[in-house]
Amino acid sequence: MTNENFQPTRIAIVGTGNVGATFAYALLQSGLAAEIVLIDRNHTRAEGEAMDLNHAVPLTHATRIWAGTYEDTAGAAITVVTAGSGQKEGETRLDLVARNYEILKGIIPEIVKYNPNGIILMATNPVDILTYAAWKISGLPAERVIGSGTILDTARFKYLLSQHAGVDARSVHAYIIGEHGDSEVPVWSLATIGGMELEDYCPGNCDGYCEDCCKDFDSEVYEKIFRDTRDAAYEIIKRKGATYYAIGNGLLRIVEAILRGQDSVLSVSTLISGYYGINDVYLSLPSVIGHNGIKRTMYLKLNEKEKAGIQNSANVLHDTLQKIGLQ
Repeated sequence: MTNENFQPTRIAIVGTGNVGATFAYALLQSGLAAEIVLIDRNHTRAEGEAMDLNHAVPLTHATRIWAGTYEDTAGAAITVVTAGSGQKEGETRLDLVARNYEILKGIIPEIVKYNPNGIILMATNPVDILTYAAWKISGLPAERVIGSGTILDTARFKYLLSQHAGVDARSVHAYIIGEHGDSEVPVWSLATIGGMELEDYCPGNCDGYCEDCCKDFDSEVYEKIFRDTRDAAYEIIKRKGATYYAIGNGLLRIVEAILRGQDSVLSVSTLISGYYGINDVYLSLPSVIGHNGIKRTMYLKLNEKEKAGIQNSANVLHDTLQKIGLQ
């Protein structure tokens, strides 16, 4: 007996450049989606990526993959937008805003036309600005328009902290908040390893009980770890031209939280209202993500330096939104 109402889980990906293709590959490996549709203005490129991915299907998961059009976003649980101009060496993410905003104006209306009930996940940079623009253009509820935000910055932050402390990165709990960009803010005051604050995890005088792990967390260490976190993309771009592996997995983690209704806490870009005087801007704070997108945003209790930092981050984003006429 067939179920005529059954609809396989479809994920649409708009943009088959490095990030889009890497995410598609990670998605296939995960087995989360029954259908993956690739959409790109260069349809031939999308066809090539679909062909290559299909040849991996016998070795991974039974998945239908094809190069499609915006009509194929119909019924997709999530449409992931990675299309846009890439960041060039020496550029900031905000330098990308004018040309990628123009690209977005042609993409979002087409998605909403065919899929008004799905979730839009934005990855195109500058992601906070463009997620706000996608929300405005789409007319969708803010909880269904999500930016990848600082999920990647947070992963980099946790990795570098773990390397200094000599522990598994998954045992580090810490966040980068604010803009996904140069004004981002490390939340040192709430960072922990195994439930312990950084200063307590490895104090200067450990009485011999942790001789192998003792590396002080002092101001110089803090500054270096944050600088390496913030500037990681510039360093990678300098060496290989683009970043895509880690953000591909970051997008997969968000998609997993949505499809499986995990209510996971992830640092994504979402609409902020009433937080330390910040309103009407998309930026990253830890948010609970489930079946319908953002369930709630966690308004962290910050120290004065962190509070000033996120307010500055919001001001940077407001200024950019005003320059492109969105505010």
